[in-house]
Amino acid sequence: MSLSESNRFEAKLGKKTFLVTMEVNPPKGTDLSEILSAVARVKGLVDAINVTDGSGAIMRACPLAVAKSVLDAGVDPIFQMTCRDRNRLALQADLLGAAILGIRNVLLLTGDDPKAGDHPDAKPVFDINSAALMQAAKGLAEGKDMAGKPLAGSPQFCIGAAADPGAKDLDVELQKFQAKIGGGAAFFQTQAVFDPAKLAAFMGRAKPFGKPVLAGILLVKSAKMARYMNDHVWGIHVPDDLIARFERAADKRAECVAVTTELIRAVRQSADGIHLYALGWEDLVPDILTKALA
Repeated sequence: MSLSESNRFEAKLGKKTFLVTMEVNPPKGTDLSEILSAVARVKGLVDAINVTDGSGAIMRACPLAVAKSVLDAGVDPIFQMTCRDRNRLALQADLLGAAILGIRNVLLLTGDDPKAGDHPDAKPVFDINSAALMQAAKGLAEGKDMAGKPLAGSPQFCIGAAADPGAKDLDVELQKFQAKIGGGAAFFQTQAVFDPAKLAAFMGRAKPFGKPVLAGILLVKSAKMARYMNDHVWGIHVPDDLIARFERAADKRAECVAVTTELIRAVRQSADGIHLYALGWEDLVPDILTKALA
């Protein structure tokens, strides 16, 4: 199924007042039924779907293949790429491969340390960092590879990058933000946000750069999950009062919908959109979006 140009994510940047994206993890295997069901549920509700690249350093199916399946299902994919597993030859090859398959949106990241995943003995590559990968993607779009060699046909990319509104040093984070724009970033998706005031402070300084920032909204499933993330997941802090709500809740899924809806309504005051980390509860997304964006 081909997408019209007006339905492309890049066509909506700076035009649609509030953007919505969601991410899915490729399967640990070849069965795409859950992902395709998730895509079908949110089609028409989200503007694009991120396909992660070995999130948490867990071995999963190739995100490029899954991104193509999302595109074929009628939703514009955002192909995530990390520098962890491939050298500059393979990274550039996969970027060109994405373009050949009609995938334009790429979110370029450093990647999690393999020691944190399910193959701790895997050797990390990290030949280049995410900033250099952005420059590589920008260079490919301009017709040359990292060695300065000309291409026979140039790709078209809409480059995305990560941002952290909760960074301890906001000055340093804004310097990184500006550098990523210089590297070609057309949009940003943030770490999970649980403090709308911190997001608003960040957005007050990021807005003048004129690039859409989508606030990360993570679907909390339980108090146990929240505590685990606080202890083990970098960049995430679920507030104690929110954890207490899940401890009291008889229906964790209903509480997840309520909490997520409240967060989205709060960040709408400052962010240009949201990026949903559904973490397996993609079936709740339609209900959440219907209530939060009404």
